[in-house]
Amino acid sequence: MTDIIIIGGGAAGCFAAVNAAKFGKSVLLFEKNERLGRKLRITGKGRCNVTNNSSAEEHIKNIPVNSRFMYSSFSCFDAESTMSFFEELGVPLKTERGNRVFPVSDKADDIADALAKEMKKLGVKVINKRVSRILTENGAVCGVTAGGEEYSSQSVLIACGGKSYPATGSTGDGYTLAKALGHTVTELKPSLVPLVSPDKFCAEMMGLSLRNVTIDLIDGNKSIYSEMGEMLFTHFGISGPLVLSASSHIRDMQPDRYRIMIDLKPALSPEQLDARIQRDFADNLNRDFQNGIRKLLPAKLIPVAVRLSGIAPERKINGITKEERRKFGELIKHFPVRISDFRPLDEAIITSGGVSVKEIDPKTMESKLVSGLYFAGEVIDVDAYTGGFNLQIAFSTAYTAAVNM
Repeated sequence: MTDIIIIGGGAAGCFAAVNAAKFGKSVLLFEKNERLGRKLRITGKGRCNVTNNSSAEEHIKNIPVNSRFMYSSFSCFDAESTMSFFEELGVPLKTERGNRVFPVSDKADDIADALAKEMKKLGVKVINKRVSRILTENGAVCGVTAGGEEYSSQSVLIACGGKSYPATGSTGDGYTLAKALGHTVTELKPSLVPLVSPDKFCAEMMGLSLRNVTIDLIDGNKSIYSEMGEMLFTHFGISGPLVLSASSHIRDMQPDRYRIMIDLKPALSPEQLDARIQRDFADNLNRDFQNGIRKLLPAKLIPVAVRLSGIAPERKINGITKEERRKFGELIKHFPVRISDFRPLDEAIITSGGVSVKEIDPKTMESKLVSGLYFAGEVIDVDAYTGGFNLQIAFSTAYTAAVNM
């Protein structure tokens, strides 16, 4: 008989294992991969955005789905606690733009390895088997079945992630196990995912990365998200940090409903931009329009911008009217990209949806349906924007579960 069984050796599972073992509990962790923390090792482009160095209120603001559920666990374990935890494990951290926290080494492996090392030190036993069933008796957990064998325990934590990045082992096992015990799993959708556009020019500009641009996500006629940063054109549409964040604001994807407006020159007001275009035009009066704007826009963007402007590429700059010039400036401040779909769930950073929060006690992370069953991390129907907020959800829910188990 083990005190606690944890299913999943990702961020939430390993974090819960360390903290439960610190309380003197015997812990058995099941991870079907050979290596712990496979998804954790590739987060933040392999740098691991551990948390966001901001208040619990700021974290709540960055959780569009079921943020209220997180109040208790954030008050139990916040971003400051996470930072102290890893620094005490010997991983120095740094805070970057947008309060994003990374290891000083810029290596996600350092975070995953620190957890694995601490688990070993505290005597957490890791078994590389897939849990196929959670065993119950009289409405309470009594163990699990894995690899055809039964393992007894009074507490079981489901922490096996979502369905994004299936190559790392996130294949949705947690949802299956929870459903088998009568839990509701809400609709699963990709979040923090690249976006598909029907606009052929995206493929024309494939590989073009734009920095310091502002994007507006428009739903109908209303802007629902606006941010400055980086984005990328791809063969299917658009990607990059700004686009991933924007995707988590799209709640009901329908063709023709959403579009992205890119401000290619956010540092300039429309008047300042017009003055800048006039200067470029003055220097190139006898040139073709397509050649006279080379200093204004990246090379891959010029043919597309020229086409969308409606001004013939060979038109001499000295023949362009004031109204045409004004409209061209407007295009640069509001470059349109239509959105038709998300990329597939297996390309998403996180899964939106999961085990219903109505069936989990937010103060303990224990199931309201099955005594001794707990949840932590992405398997729960809570998700946040990029910036370290999702990992903090994993750590806070894992710590809360560990304390209560």
